Amino acid sequence: MFTESQLYLAMVFLKMFLRDIQSIFFNLFFPMAFIGVFLFTGGEPDPIKVGIVDKAQNQLSISFSSLLDQDTTFEVIEGLETDLNSKLIDGELIAIVEIPEQFDYENQTGKLNLILDASQVRQLDGIKESIEKTLLSIERELRGNEAMFSLEIVDMKARPQRYIDFLIPGLLAFMLMNLSIAGSGFNLVEYRRRGILKRLFVTPIMPKDFIISIVLARLAIVLIQLSVILWFALLVLDIQLIGGLLSLYGMIMFGSLIFLCFGFCFGSIAKTQEAIRPLVTSFTFPQLILSGVFFPISSLPEIIQPIAQWLPLSVIASSLRGIANDGLSLLSFDSNLLGVLIWLVVSFFLATRYFVWRDVAG
Repeated sequence: MFTESQLYLAMVFLKMFLRDIQSIFFNLFFPMAFIGVFLFTGGEPDPIKVGIVDKAQNQLSISFSSLLDQDTTFEVIEGLETDLNSKLIDGELIAIVEIPEQFDYENQTGKLNLILDASQVRQLDGIKESIEKTLLSIERELRGNEAMFSLEIVDMKARPQRYIDFLIPGLLAFMLMNLSIAGSGFNLVEYRRRGILKRLFVTPIMPKDFIISIVLARLAIVLIQLSVILWFALLVLDIQLIGGLLSLYGMIMFGSLIFLCFGFCFGSIAKTQEAIRPLVTSFTFPQLILSGVFFPISSLPEIIQPIAQWLPLSVIASSLRGIANDGLSLLSFDSNLLGVLIWLVVSFFLATRYFVWRDVAG
């Protein structure tokens, strides 16, 4: 399958990387430190601090306060109006629920006041929805109404809803992008600077041997480093992997090939380390922001979402999440897999278009 010279050269490139202890350390330290934060915080949002001013002091208002306090979404603080208003102004509270003196469903006087700065509260819809559900629960208990039919929700996916489960696949995608581009683009420029390519150019080694060797070496490095992060997440952070490891590693290899090709393109265009850095940064930084690594693409402005969904890092991150969180297989054909295949073709075309052995080695 691979020639002896290709495998030998791949081992040489692998040994050259393993000698760079500093690079290995930082490639592992940053993601390990980042996800380590969630080992202690759990990655779960803090409860929303809500104050309650109970002017009614009747059985209904007490029941409402008790039910709202049982909702894990909120941290309820009861107190006087003046004290809670001061805490709201100082930012110690997100909102205040004011229960009026005449709080009575039977007389249709169940209107509450929700006091907050709506321009500063992103959770406004969630707060309003949770409070309305609490009011509905109280009304059902008081009136004794029971629905004729009940609806039980069965989640067929049974996937975790923790933020850390969302984060890990995106972080793996971001890591493989950086490792792959560094392994082909930056190394290509560095090998040119050190005269390694000139020496290889005068040997019987063909351009395809050089490319295959560096791809094999970089794939091995990517798989090793991502495996360390993945197994740390599985064993220490208790990440639930719904899909198969074979499909996950298959998608990691697809992603690595895409970004290796982009790296060859950038390394061929740029002639120095100073030239390739801004070129790579202009490619990777927008994707870090727009590709849903740290938050869903759906949270972006609607006008940007169609573009963001088809970025190379987006389709890789979404595919890894589909496998890890939804149990999809590598061969499950969807828009993400289509995007992966399209970017494989595009990146390969750009790499072969700009990678000219004589120019690169010169």
